Amino acid sequence: MQKCPLAGSATGGGCRNLGEPATTMCAPMPLAASTVADYQRDGAVVLRGVFRNWIEPLATGVAALMADPSPRERSVRPADGSAPFFQDLCNWQRIEAFRAFVFDSPAARLAAALMESDTARFFHDHVLVKAPGNSTVTPWHQDQPYYCVSGERSVSFWAPLDPVDRAVSLECVPGSHLWGGKGFTPLRFDGSRLCAQHDFETMPEVDARRDELRACGWALQPGDAIAFDFRTLHGAPGNASSRSRRVFTSRWVGDGARFVRRATQGSPAFPHVRLADGAPFDAPDFPLVWPRPAAGGTTP
Repeated sequence: MQKCPLAGSATGGGCRNLGEPATTMCAPMPLAASTVADYQRDGAVVLRGVFRNWIEPLATGVAALMADPSPRERSVRPADGSAPFFQDLCNWQRIEAFRAFVFDSPAARLAAALMESDTARFFHDHVLVKAPGNSTVTPWHQDQPYYCVSGERSVSFWAPLDPVDRAVSLECVPGSHLWGGKGFTPLRFDGSRLCAQHDFETMPEVDARRDELRACGWALQPGDAIAFDFRTLHGAPGNASSRSRRVFTSRWVGDGARFVRRATQGSPAFPHVRLADGAPFDAPDFPLVWPRPAAGGTTP
């Protein structure tokens, strides 16, 4: 079997006390230059252990969210009667553990480094929980076509709170973030169009061309994360394992990000955000986290 070209990706180091408040938190060691280069080339890398001290608080936050979902909750309940796939978005302002992660974890600094950006602005959080036995396949897709943001610098951290076997893990197509074009038509889990815009391209048959496209996946431990560009093709199988697959995803943008008004509301939708199409991506929902505000400065 062809070796995944991204299998060896890792960070250049870590940091103790990552769960402490920002005033006392030590700075994470910088990423290895080779990791940043890999991310720029492939649009996806594996970061080992970078969020290991955040597993407990995030797990507490996910439990609170599942007990009291937001209006954005969009769980998938398979027609075959198998276990559900829970999803909820944009809860950092009401779940304290998520807010702490946004502002106090190393995520913003890691995002800025991977994006080769002077800044890292938080976009949104997304919790995905595939219960044991869930049959829902997350289809191959890019995130960029249905987001309300554009730009050349972006990163999502897909961080599992449980051990994830290779067979049930997220997969990416390396280099697909550089293919250009307007992107591929985003589809819902039932195969219908997510957006009314019709000038997107047709999604390639990734599964039929896995070797050619070098589709990759990774076994992960809690604390690891897959970092990938919004334009990178990715997908995931159902959860045929005997344990839950809880994932906390945080999404970030860098220098030059612009607000996009699409033909239909994006996913997630921000109808209350009144930015003009093409305006700088700057609103209270999207706080600038890196560099950190100076002492006495404003913090959202």
